Amino acid sequence: MARDYYGTLGVAKNASDQEIKRAYRKMARELHPDVNPSEDAQHRFGEVTTAYEVLSDPQKRKIVDLGGDPMDSGARGGGGGGDPFSGFGGLGDIMDAFFGAAGGQGGGSRRGPRSRTQPGSDALIRLGLTLEECATGADREITVDTAIVCDLCRGGGTAEGTSTKTCDTCGGAGEVQSVQRSFLGQVVTARPCPVCRGFGEVIPDPCRQCGGDGRVRARRNVTAKIPPGVGDGMRIRLSSQGEVGPGGGPAGDLYVEIDEAPHEVFVRHGNDLHCNFRIPMTTAALGATIPIETLIDGDYELDVEPGTQPATELVLTGKGMPRLRSSGRVDGRGDLHVHVDVVVPTKLDDAQRDLLIELAQQRGEEVPTLAANGKPGGLFSKLRTKNHR
Repeated sequence: MARDYYGTLGVAKNASDQEIKRAYRKMARELHPDVNPSEDAQHRFGEVTTAYEVLSDPQKRKIVDLGGDPMDSGARGGGGGGDPFSGFGGLGDIMDAFFGAAGGQGGGSRRGPRSRTQPGSDALIRLGLTLEECATGADREITVDTAIVCDLCRGGGTAEGTSTKTCDTCGGAGEVQSVQRSFLGQVVTARPCPVCRGFGEVIPDPCRQCGGDGRVRARRNVTAKIPPGVGDGMRIRLSSQGEVGPGGGPAGDLYVEIDEAPHEVFVRHGNDLHCNFRIPMTTAALGATIPIETLIDGDYELDVEPGTQPATELVLTGKGMPRLRSSGRVDGRGDLHVHVDVVVPTKLDDAQRDLLIELAQQRGEEVPTLAANGKPGGLFSKLRTKNHR
């Protein structure tokens, strides 16, 4: 009668390879003779080991699914009395079952040497701009100090007429192995070669200019195209204008961070601009059309309605900053908010004083009153009425 290999591992017949491996790892850790020395545990360890060997082999698993038993041929020991390691080529296969391809005697895969040519890092530089430059955009030439490809060895790192050679310590593998003993036996671990630093090769005669790094530091000029609508703290990416990588690897990006200077007239809030506009009290009372200077559009005729009050806010639609989308495209503009500040004269001559007195008499404004909660009368009149009750 065919043995139930799925039941031995406690998995369903449609279990994936990963589910089968996880089930075996869990049971093997519990039943391994070095962990559980009982005879029953050793017996079961042999069974789960055989079951894993069968179900991890596509051909043998196919025989099991068809109702057969691939172990009946006698090629392998029985599940109960055979060598518990008979289903594997050695301890390396056991280690592979536990830890994948991370290690094991003759079993684990090796990382191999790493390339001497590595990508470069990104660079960051701050660029000061006026509000006008942020609004209209600008082409600015900036000086950066970054790593560039060594022009003497062209990134190879070797002196002229020489080349790299295979590392004698690791034999070009880029790593060295060490053996340690554990409850599973000998465990092989690998680490980068300390001589070649994992490259698998050494430079006997480094370039005298870059010292074998393949790059040198240099100062160069880069043109940054600043789109309209940028603001303080925004970053513009200049592709492949950053640090060249070791071994002449591809350069990273250069990020230009905008440092927006304060403006003497306009205050920016997002895409909107705000400014204070001072007008005489006579203009506020009579109204007028007054030219004001905008940031981008030059002079603009501002209509001040008669009777304009202090702190009135006039909004000029579309006269603010350009709206910069994440794609770099400008989509419309913000607004300009004009905050009206009515200027009251502090010094009057006799003629001006007489005119204002006459105006006050005609308007019946000789006696100022304090309005109380917007109701008729004044605060003082209410107090007087209360005191006479």
